[in-house]
Amino acid sequence: PMYLFLWNLSLLDACYISVTVPKMLHDLVSENGAISFPGCFSQVCCLLSSVGVEFFLLTAMAYDRYVAICNPLRYMMVMNHTVCTMLATASWLCGFFNSLIQTALVWRLPFCRSNIIHHFFCDIPPLLLLACTDTSPNELAMLLVGGVVGFTCSLFTIVSYG
Repeated sequence: PMYLFLWNLSLLDACYISVTVPKMLHDLVSENGAISFPGCFSQVCCLLSSVGVEFFLLTAMAYDRYVAICNPLRYMMVMNHTVCTMLATASWLCGFFNSLIQTALVWRLPFCRSNIIHHFFCDIPPLLLLACTDTSPNELAMLLVGGVVGFTCSLFTIVSYG
């Protein structure tokens, strides 16, 4: 089961690189830092999805180690292939759902300022600076969802290692 989680983690690392590096290399070669709004939003969605999947996947891996250490004789019964596949799939789905919520909240905003973002990849805080309206509900939702996901996953990981 551990190797299934490690395979997912390595696939996730490949996703991180393929989200940011191609656009960064294109910008360095062409000296053009412009990106379309749909391209920016797809990059934000993929990046946030990768971050969310990593949180959930590391939590599932912590649970796997908890079961292996605290219940070694029942480990193969508790963490069978079906359970591990379900945990990995749930990690990917929760991470993707989290990114869809965050991206949809930003996508609905009207943008009226310059489309230049002074970063080598798109992220939500620079996009919020380009919006014409009050972005405090988006900032609150971002803080709330990010805080709940981060705190919950961190808490489960700390408790499992404790």
